[in-house]
Amino acid sequence: MARYIDVHPVDPQPRAIRQAVDIIRSGGLIAYPTDSCYALGCLLGNQEGKNRITALRKLDDKHHFTLVCRDFAQLGQFVHVDNAVFRAIKAATPGSYTFILPATKEVPRRLMHPKKRTVGVRIPDHPVAQALVAELGEPILSSTLLLPGDDEPMTDGWEIKERLDHLVDAVLDSGECGDVPTTVVDFSDGGAEVVRRGAGDPTPFE
Repeated sequence: MARYIDVHPVDPQPRAIRQAVDIIRSGGLIAYPTDSCYALGCLLGNQEGKNRITALRKLDDKHHFTLVCRDFAQLGQFVHVDNAVFRAIKAATPGSYTFILPATKEVPRRLMHPKKRTVGVRIPDHPVAQALVAELGEPILSSTLLLPGDDEPMTDGWEIKERLDHLVDAVLDSGECGDVPTTVVDFSDGGAEVVRRGAGDPTPFE
């Protein structure tokens, strides 16, 4: 049965954030709000958590998991970013974007795209997501909470609790946070390619 944690959307209570992070650290899987929509998240090294996300969403091995980072310094530990890409991403973060970039050795191979050796990274502009990664001290391995057969991600914490009660370990509810996934920009071949139009304005990358 998932723990239900009510979190203030602008000024998240430190105790609530610590409870969620304790669950993540103990190998749990959580559903949490971001600036685009709700996401599923677990520890970077949690293979079981990754498998649970894969099973929940019925993902194939080509799916790009996302490392949700606190800031640009942390992001730079996990992906290779040249100067031109640095400027483009810096101007758009924090925000509703996911960037696909070549992974560094800090990223476990099982999290990379099997052929490209790339991974998705993002810096969300949402107080709860920011508080979680700050308290955790490392990126959260994440994927959009979009279930098979659904046209849109779920936006209501209570609905998530009811539908996923025995499939996740905690649901953080800070009210509705949107129902549009991030805009995805692929920089893996040097130039910018918008591979999914979403909550972030794609214009700067087209």
